[in-house]
Amino acid sequence: MYKVYGDYRSGNCYKVKLMLHLLGQPYQWEAVNVLRGESRSEAFLAKNPNGKIPVLELDDGTCLWESNAILNFLAEGSEFLPSDPRLRTQVLQWQFFEQYSHEPYIAVARYIKLYLGLPKERRAEYEAKQLDGYHALNVMEQQLRRTPYLVGEAYSIADVALYAYTHVAEEGGFSLEAYPAIREWLARVASHPRHVGMFD
Repeated sequence: MYKVYGDYRSGNCYKVKLMLHLLGQPYQWEAVNVLRGESRSEAFLAKNPNGKIPVLELDDGTCLWESNAILNFLAEGSEFLPSDPRLRTQVLQWQFFEQYSHEPYIAVARYIKLYLGLPKERRAEYEAKQLDGYHALNVMEQQLRRTPYLVGEAYSIADVALYAYTHVAEEGGFSLEAYPAIREWLARVASHPRHVGMFD
């Protein structure tokens, strides 16, 4: 059975949890409190020398890290990762977008507000994240007006990757009122029969 080391509130960890549920794959959850420095312990660094969550530990003790890399591993051979090279590249395109143009703004704004309580010394940083966060939402909205999922007609790990922080974007101060296609997509993703919520 897989072990997942993570924090339920983390969107990156939620990606892995959601993927495992979509696949019907049993797993064991090991809670890691990053605010208490648990991801910097010697034992944890032996699993991920980068000291970040999530980590997926396989039956043989091998550890995989970086949430989107884990998604690709888990989804291999399933309906959630297309075999066609063009479509698979588009999945990667959205995963790179998530890590470089979405997560650094939407997830970090959420972290400052939700985890840290929006301290005065980080308010300027928080406000600076809003502009680029809305730009990322604009990019998603354009695509989702054309197709039901980020890569065409099928639910894929591209959607898992971007659903994780988009569905809690309001916790980072982002309003989704002006994004009807994103709101419809969020509902579409959540309607999957094996869907699981962040705190379920």
